[in-house]
Amino acid sequence: MNIRDLEYLIALADFKHFRKAADACNVSQPTLSGQIRKLEDELGTILLERTSRKVLFTQAGLVLVEQAKSVLREVKILKEMASNQGKEMSGPILIGLIPTLGPYLSPLILPQLKKRFPELDIYIYELQTSVLVEQLESGQLDCGIVAFTPASENFIEVPLFNEKMRLAVPNSHPWAKMDCLALNQLRDQELLMLDSGHCLRTHAMSYCTSIGAKENPRFKASSLETLRNMVAADVGIALIPELATQVNPNPNLTYLTFTDPEPYRAVGLIYRPGTPLRQRYEQLAKAIKEIMDGQQ
Repeated sequence: MNIRDLEYLIALADFKHFRKAADACNVSQPTLSGQIRKLEDELGTILLERTSRKVLFTQAGLVLVEQAKSVLREVKILKEMASNQGKEMSGPILIGLIPTLGPYLSPLILPQLKKRFPELDIYIYELQTSVLVEQLESGQLDCGIVAFTPASENFIEVPLFNEKMRLAVPNSHPWAKMDCLALNQLRDQELLMLDSGHCLRTHAMSYCTSIGAKENPRFKASSLETLRNMVAADVGIALIPELATQVNPNPNLTYLTFTDPEPYRAVGLIYRPGTPLRQRYEQLAKAIKEIMDGQQ
């Protein structure tokens, strides 16, 4: 048994699919499947129920997955302690980034981070909040950049910036000629939403609930770009984070600002409590905050 075998097992638990787990581990499907069988033989127990449709874990498999996550967390701490013996801002760093931030935030911060910390090897992984939190918890990621939700409360949260929300409407909409509107004007309106798994949906639903707006039940989008295209096609209206409104302009869309109160989401960096690399993550967060402050 080795650490890599445990990583394969955890990936399979995350994806419940051999090909997807193999892709995530950058190995072939036969390699991953063979190592899992080898692990079963070594332990003398069946970890999986293999069917043609899906992967089911036995009770022994579920117990081992949790123990494997604990082992990988300890291994991660050992690696961090070793890394901390060298230069603080050098070596690899694995950062998780949520999809509603990744395409819009990365181009703003990565070039400047590379200039500030030339010896830091930055790897970005775009993941939905739930997966990002799981991988950060298990030690597969070093830190994450997220919109704060209850899911991030178990980590150290370092605020970076507040991102305002804009209202996207099609040019044919009666509000399209307005510059701004009061948030309570959304009362009784139906808004398009992202599907479950996106923390932006959580924030949008929170604002809708507070003012009496509703979700459009006929459509759900899997990405911000799909959401914007649906609005441009006159399917409905939607709350869009401000960074996303600044790229890929669509001539069929109008973005409206809100008067007080302005809806927003708090964006920050999260990392595990007790990590030996606390100063590294705090420095990284400070640099990102300075970069974003300079964008205003």
